Amino acid sequence: MDRRTFVILCRLLRQDGYVKRDGTVTLEEQVCIFLHIIAHHTKNRTIISRFYRSGETISRYFNSVLNGVLCLHSILLRHPEPVSDNCSDDRWKMFKNCLGALDGTYIKVKVPEIDKPRYRTRKGEIATNVLGVCNPNMEFIFVLPGWKGSASDSRVLRDAISRPNGLKVPTAMEAGGSSNDNRWGESRRTWSRGEEEALLVL
Repeated sequence: MDRRTFVILCRLLRQDGYVKRDGTVTLEEQVCIFLHIIAHHTKNRTIISRFYRSGETISRYFNSVLNGVLCLHSILLRHPEPVSDNCSDDRWKMFKNCLGALDGTYIKVKVPEIDKPRYRTRKGEIATNVLGVCNPNMEFIFVLPGWKGSASDSRVLRDAISRPNGLKVPTAMEAGGSSNDNRWGESRRTWSRGEEEALLVL
């Protein structure tokens, strides 16, 4: 995370009052503690020696920032809006009613030597596999982090779809008409089993 992104995150947490300065610990330090733990999977005792705070303090601030980030979900994650019939964007106008695009990306991580084989990607890097879904305005509408780098994209996608609160893929699509058209009738059909399997393989 670069400095600009860090400042924006701190401002969002501060202005909505989700995280506040507590005693001598600034909001920025609280966010640093939180990001260090989730980025490096660091144990509490390591953070204690790095930030010179007690274990109880570290745990309290981690949970405070975590709750703050969860409260920002309506800002950080957008509800998808289908591509309209009158879309003028050359990149999207051919994809009427499309909700967005998804792709996987690798984020490099540091893990114990014993865990490296499971995190090693096909290019030999030690990373975690993250699935991201964006709408046409390049705003995230779904993110699934945490998979090891050796996991295939299809496996990550299958996991995202199968989770109770995971990625919601429409079970049917319109063959014509606008996204607000309620005349389902014959203009709407269900994905076949073969089509669903083909999507998972992509």
